Amino acid sequence: MGPLLLLTSTLLFSCGRAEPQSFTIREIVLSIEPNTEVARDTNVTVRCKASIAGSEHSLSRAYTIYKDGILVYTKTTSSSEDLVYPLYQARVSNTGKYKCEIDIEGRKSTSDPKKLTVTGLSVPVLHINKGVLREGEEVAATCTAPEENGSIIFYFYADAEEIREARVNSNTVEVSLRFTSAGIRKLRCDYAVLVTPDSFKSKESNNVTVSVRELRIVTVLEISPEDDVYEGDMLSISCTVIGSEYRSTAVNDNLFLLQGNNLLGHGQTKINHTMIVLAKHSGDFECRLDMGNIAKVSTKTVSVTELFSEPTLTMSPPEVFYEDKINLTCKSQRYASERLRREEVTYSIEPLESRLSTQREVGVFTGKAPPYSLNYTCTARAKGISKSSNTLIVRPKVTVSMPKIWVSENVILGKPFKVLCHSERGSLPIHYSLLRGYDELNKTVTVQQPGEPAQFTITIHQPKDIVLYMCDARNNPRREAFLSKRLVATVIVPLSEPWLTVVPDLANIAEGDRLYLICSVKGTPPITFKWYRHGNPQTLFSNITNLNIYDYQVPGVGSQHSGNYYCEASNNANKVRSHTVTIEVLMAMWKKGMIVASCLLVVAVLVLLCVLRFRAKRGKKREAAAELSVKPSSPKSDDSLTVSLTHDREVYNAPTGRVDRAASVWSERPADAANEEESSAASTEPDVEYTEVVHPQPADPVKVPLKKGTDTVYSELQTSAHDAVDHHDYGAVEYAEFNGDQPVNFHAHPDVDSHQHLPVPVD
Repeated sequence: MGPLLLLTSTLLFSCGRAEPQSFTIREIVLSIEPNTEVARDTNVTVRCKASIAGSEHSLSRAYTIYKDGILVYTKTTSSSEDLVYPLYQARVSNTGKYKCEIDIEGRKSTSDPKKLTVTGLSVPVLHINKGVLREGEEVAATCTAPEENGSIIFYFYADAEEIREARVNSNTVEVSLRFTSAGIRKLRCDYAVLVTPDSFKSKESNNVTVSVRELRIVTVLEISPEDDVYEGDMLSISCTVIGSEYRSTAVNDNLFLLQGNNLLGHGQTKINHTMIVLAKHSGDFECRLDMGNIAKVSTKTVSVTELFSEPTLTMSPPEVFYEDKINLTCKSQRYASERLRREEVTYSIEPLESRLSTQREVGVFTGKAPPYSLNYTCTARAKGISKSSNTLIVRPKVTVSMPKIWVSENVILGKPFKVLCHSERGSLPIHYSLLRGYDELNKTVTVQQPGEPAQFTITIHQPKDIVLYMCDARNNPRREAFLSKRLVATVIVPLSEPWLTVVPDLANIAEGDRLYLICSVKGTPPITFKWYRHGNPQTLFSNITNLNIYDYQVPGVGSQHSGNYYCEASNNANKVRSHTVTIEVLMAMWKKGMIVASCLLVVAVLVLLCVLRFRAKRGKKREAAAELSVKPSSPKSDDSLTVSLTHDREVYNAPTGRVDRAASVWSERPADAANEEESSAASTEPDVEYTEVVHPQPADPVKVPLKKGTDTVYSELQTSAHDAVDHHDYGAVEYAEFNGDQPVNFHAHPDVDSHQHLPVPVD
């Protein structure tokens, strides 16, 4: 059964569900017919028309009409006809802004507002329940605005004076009016209809006359005496009610005797009152009867002549200090001489513990000023009348204490600073003066506020000048000023330009040295030293010290420490910067020694190589010369000769014990007899070369020179300027050393003739 019901419900729901509607609200328009401004009693129609585009199926439309934002009409319909909101016999209360809103399946649209203005109000009508009444009796007044509606305010007038208003939501109102004085009253009313944010006022209603009859009740006020009343006179006053219509009750007192706001008495029908009058009692006296809203009043004025005036209390001198003499004078300035003599007035002063004594002059009191403030009053008495003065507050001044002097900020040499001077005790105002030494500087400051010190601005140029300053304080012109101690303060001397010193000397800074950058300055510590290197904004090192000199150390400098350095110094006065020093780090001595040693080693190796090469070449030459000295040589076809000189031949000289070098001898050999191994070197030289043997002793140009003894005979071979070590084809010169005792023989090659002279070379 359950599945069947579920299936049936599903089918019914599917069949009953409407297809989705596709539509759009194009616009909604509100119109007011016949016009937007009409007179009262006109039938007005507010029409709301909606333009819908889309599905032809009927749509449920919910219309809402608003007046000044307040809903006034609503209707739901499926018809496409316009919504009509009728206003039959329109009234001023229908004035306002109207707009229409439509809601179709959750889609809403609102029209633009339009204002309806209805003009004209009906004339109000006034009615009263009776036209004659007694004082204090009420009358009922009714004001009606015919055929009007809305929020209405009614106004009631008596003799053109508004006496009542009432606000209601109907077109009629009834109020109760009461009149407290007799006479003829003309009553009328009007009304105003409230239409936010305006109001519309009606015309005036008809006039209604009301006659108010006075009650036969009067109050009688009697005062004795009425004229020539002086202070101290006895005044008798009576207040009575007379009238046949007065009905007193024992429950409440309705009769009152008043003077201003002072109640002198009260009762049922009569009040009697007596009093000794003073000048302040001058004025109006009133006898008043209250009966509900009715008051019966009678008044009389009494003028009281002053017997003597209220005394005044004065002090002389006007300012006193503790223990100073003080005079208080109590006097009445005016007297009624026709009634009183001046001597009849006596004076007293309070408080009694002030210990002021009376002097011969009446009303004068003398004593010493107390150590604290006191409130004094005095009283004048004559013929039973007492009058007190106003309170005089005597505040004896306190003489200033010795002032203290100090500075409120750092004292910097050559710059202005403030000096403060203050006394812990002393009545204001206090006058402070600044002194240098004992000379006043024409700098006086008057302090009017408690606890406020005097301020002076000065400048010093020597640190020792600070102790020259003092200040004095005074508040009593009859006493000397109190002098402070001398000013004590630390004087900060601004820093001079710092001097940056480098240790070791700039010319002797080498790698590995300990570098000291010493910054020194003149001025007051504490001093903050900072060192910088150009190109680096960061501080290399900083330190705060009480010394005027400090250093920045680099334990082992290197080439990276080369650069420009400077230092800054600052204290509480200023900041200064030193000159810049340029540091160039030289190479270490051991590095220089290694470089020099390396250079010397290279030079030595080069020299050794040259020497070895030179010796090798010379050895070859000697071997070649030795071989040539034992071989016959034949001259070339061009008859050129080669002369060979033999070296390193030594001869022992027995008589002298010396070893002498042998004299040179000439040997001739043919140019073609040269060793084939030297042919490569000889072939590069020209064909003609000449050599020459030079001896230090004179010699026969024809013979071979001979030197005896142990002297060595030198023979020199000069070659051409082309190359001193080159060999020519025609021969070489040899040196030979002989013993001085041996004859020197010139040996020629067996294959050639002897020559006395060397051949002349031809280039």
